[in-house]
Amino acid sequence: MAKPIPLYAADLRLCGWISEQRAIRLERLGLAKVVRHPKGHIARCLYHRRPGEPIIRLRGKAYSHRERLADGNITWTLRRLGKGDELRPLFLQVVADCTVQS
Repeated sequence: MAKPIPLYAADLRLCGWISEQRAIRLERLGLAKVVRHPKGHIARCLYHRRPGEPIIRLRGKAYSHRERLADGNITWTLRRLGKGDELRPLFLQVVADCTVQS
């Protein structure tokens, strides 16, 4: 049996898993975009945004990313938000605003 293909909505949330035949049918009808691997097999299927659907909010840069360590391992790390201590006063202000005085 063929491997199921992930089907994503226009806002990139997973809708479900479909067969290769259904993915090809959705692409042929113009309802979805089929993304293929360089070797030609289907990787995923993405629904197009339909008229009248709300506009998709931009996601911006990812906050976390993979980092290659010196020993060759790969780990997840958080993206730096600023250089040095330029954001520290803002962070401390947010923490102060969130704390409850007893």
